[in-house]
Amino acid sequence: MCGITGWVGYRRDLTAHGHVLDAMTETMACRGPDARGAWTARHAALGHRRLAVIDLPGGAQPMHIDTDDGPVAMVYSGEAYNYTELRAELRSRGHRFTTASDTEVVLHGYLEWGEAVAERLNGMYALAVWDARTDRLVMIRDRMGIKPFYFAETDDGVVFGSEPKAILANPLCRPVVDLDGLRELFTFAKTPGRAVWKDIRELRPGHLAVVDAAGVRERAYWQLEATEHTDDRETTVRRVRELLEDVIARQLVADVPRCTLLSGGLDSSAMTALAALRLAADGETVRSFAVDFPDQERHFRPVDISPTQDTPYVHAVAEHVRCDHQDVVLGGADLASPEVRRAAVGARDLPVGIGDRDNSLYLLFRAIRERSTVALSGESADEVFGGYPWFHDERRDADTFPWLAGGGAFDSEGVLAPDLRAALDLPGYLADQYRTAVAATPRLDGETGLERRMREVCHLHLTRMVQALLDRKDRMSMAVGLEVRVPFCDHRLVEYVFNTPWSLKTFDGREKSLLRAATRDLLPPSVADRKKSGYPGTFDPAYVSAVQQQALDLLASDHTGLALCDRDAVRAAASAGPAEITQQERSALERTLDLAAWFDLRHPVVEAA
Repeated sequence: MCGITGWVGYRRDLTAHGHVLDAMTETMACRGPDARGAWTARHAALGHRRLAVIDLPGGAQPMHIDTDDGPVAMVYSGEAYNYTELRAELRSRGHRFTTASDTEVVLHGYLEWGEAVAERLNGMYALAVWDARTDRLVMIRDRMGIKPFYFAETDDGVVFGSEPKAILANPLCRPVVDLDGLRELFTFAKTPGRAVWKDIRELRPGHLAVVDAAGVRERAYWQLEATEHTDDRETTVRRVRELLEDVIARQLVADVPRCTLLSGGLDSSAMTALAALRLAADGETVRSFAVDFPDQERHFRPVDISPTQDTPYVHAVAEHVRCDHQDVVLGGADLASPEVRRAAVGARDLPVGIGDRDNSLYLLFRAIRERSTVALSGESADEVFGGYPWFHDERRDADTFPWLAGGGAFDSEGVLAPDLRAALDLPGYLADQYRTAVAATPRLDGETGLERRMREVCHLHLTRMVQALLDRKDRMSMAVGLEVRVPFCDHRLVEYVFNTPWSLKTFDGREKSLLRAATRDLLPPSVADRKKSGYPGTFDPAYVSAVQQQALDLLASDHTGLALCDRDAVRAAASAGPAEITQQERSALERTLDLAAWFDLRHPVVEAA
């Protein structure tokens, strides 16, 4: 894991700008608490903060190799899970290695295959290679976009980083947010390639970009394709199990303590059970963690995305697979702490407005980091296997992103000042984005009806919704120096299940039929048959009251962030009884407080005209 940053300028001598590179690199300190490094040439400067996971003494970065025609230097974040096979192949081609790190394997892979090294990697990665032999920078991001990568073009090159904060530390870049940035911020349908910050772009998942004196050229090296699925049910279930076993075995490789994030749902439980099976072969016990809240049993209220409490199922799995398990219990005072909110908003660089779910994830990861450096997560299984409720009801046929059909917790338009709301036209923006996203869906010839629609729905989740969730997971975990791996995002598994017909994905009349059938033998029946239940939130009235009071205090100030908000709507939500407040009103309060923290931390310049 790690944080990377860099600067390429073809009309300036970057050896004279070391202080700027240092400032950019230090913004990534939370991503890499173990070491820092820099490499500078006349037209290229690379910075790195390291979280040591594999080959603790030998994987220092930036890493470079001197060739007869000039140095080739790289900064790299993430993990290549097939690095041992690649190292063996490269050795057979004459390469020699001085460390046991995957970083060195990737760098030698670039020397051997150039840009095509991207097609050989299995893992999560964001990397940049300065090739002095050709005076080019090559930037590569993993297929599913697990690791973040942002860049901004300048008048003579680019500035890049794992997070926008690294780019904004360069004086060539300003923290400007225009109307399109606000549209991205206030809709939950992340557009690939777009960042909220004006003039900053994301390197899209499965893409690479080449920078030279002529500019930036970006291209896809991978994307989901529609292919005919010929395996029968039994073979499909067996193949899913085989892939999961291989993926989890690869992702358990680390030279630091590992654990799993266990929610008691099918996804995380299956992952934890498979990890336990694999570790038991080496005489080890899997360590697991779950989040909980005081008096959750008394305060809990079922909602569409979370109909049941997690804790009984978590404990059933922990006992069944004999985990070394720990519940992390988070009280309302900690969740409502302004300092925790600032940390969460600062980690994400954006005021997303999820509130206690972001704050609790940050605190959960911070607690886990005291005992582990690497965690496996069940993130993205719902997108891959079709687990959300809206995959299975009338929302899947809506003429919009299914998770937004009917509004609900994702509807944050009501917090906006009326004039700004009219200028943004969020419904129109969403409609345009939806049409673009659906049009990009690959299809089989002759695919019609439900199968055609469900291919669209699955593709929307795998290219839009999953991006928002992976970004959240990465930012919150790396803010405390915890590496979180996501086995269900292995591109081989994603490709295989994406092309499995919907009738097979739901062959038992339920959600995630393939995953359930592939892992049922490892799980308690109550967990194998449990309905989807999302990451939990707190229902503690004390938390809601604290948020309301903070909003009232903010309204009594002249805070800059309130310029974006409908003060009357915020005041009404802040004055509602804690037991009567709606989910939309609570979201409005969370978004308002997040906006205030964002303005304090990032000082955005809003161009709303």
